[in-house]
Amino acid sequence: MKALPKHYYVLLEELQAIDFVIVELNLYLDTHPHDKQAIHQYNESVKESKRLKKEFEKQFGPLTSFGYSYSKHPWEWIETPWPWQV
Repeated sequence: MKALPKHYYVLLEELQAIDFVIVELNLYLDTHPHDKQAIHQYNESVKESKRLKKEFEKQFGPLTSFGYSYSKHPWEWIETPWPWQV
């Protein structure tokens, strides 16, 4: 496996952090469905997650397979380390 630039790990860590926030807010909203501030924070976090994923995939290839990410030619999924390998 080739060495990856530091920015790869920085972006991946940012994604992990924002996705953690999304999961926690989702759990909170399951029991507090009328909390407008939490819903707003959830929606903003989802927007940020999508932005980061788009930036990551543009630079380093797909994060997921099974129809969630596009691929260039040749098939990119096998070109970079899978998220669980770093």
